[in-house]
Amino acid sequence: MSLHVHASPEAVLHSLAQYFVTQAQAAIADHGRFSVALSGGNSPRKLYELLAATPYREQVAWDKVYFFFGDERNVPATDPESNYRMAREALLNPLAIADAQVFPVDTALPPAEAAEAYARTIQNFFAPDKAVFDLVLLGLGDNSHTASLFPHTPVLHETSVGAREVFVEEKQTFRITLTAPLLNQAQAVAFLVYGADKAAAVQQVIQGARNVEEFPAQLIAPAGELHWFLDMAAAAALLPAAS
Repeated sequence: MSLHVHASPEAVLHSLAQYFVTQAQAAIADHGRFSVALSGGNSPRKLYELLAATPYREQVAWDKVYFFFGDERNVPATDPESNYRMAREALLNPLAIADAQVFPVDTALPPAEAAEAYARTIQNFFAPDKAVFDLVLLGLGDNSHTASLFPHTPVLHETSVGAREVFVEEKQTFRITLTAPLLNQAQAVAFLVYGADKAAAVQQVIQGARNVEEFPAQLIAPAGELHWFLDMAAAAALLPAAS
């Protein structure tokens, strides 16, 4: 695991944008394409807007990038709450990404069917190989959830590589999420977290005793690289490593 702690949210965003570019360039050079699972929410919107602007937009062969979603809210694709809509507005449209390169969750289906269909879409994309994203982008809630792996939900014990529906009690709504086993097959996972309100969750997930029911982001232990991009406020509660 690598920690990248920066003085400000802006510096964190630029650091992760450069990491995204580096990973994209390496994947395209190695196997001709770059597959990324996007995160939703307010923090990644700023990252996506940065990637769609100079100088980062000129550094990636965007016609070789394929976009998936780590999770999605059970709302129409036009809804302001839709992760797909946010990514479309902030990143995909500004870069003129072709529809064939974007794989949204079909939220017109009932949640369980949408999850099953999305798992098939992912497997078909990677077939005949196993589903290994080049990069998964994740955020962290102040309750230590990531993607839509929420505390005390059945999906935390899912052992299959795929996608599942999740009913979020506090929101009284369904979401569709990639499972931890699928996320953990990635070549690289990068968390983007900033703000003092996330400091306690960051400390619990990274340094606390293992308790995935309370701190679901502890499930993320990829076969490849694991990076945390933090500002000083989000990293404030981390204890110095023992010497």
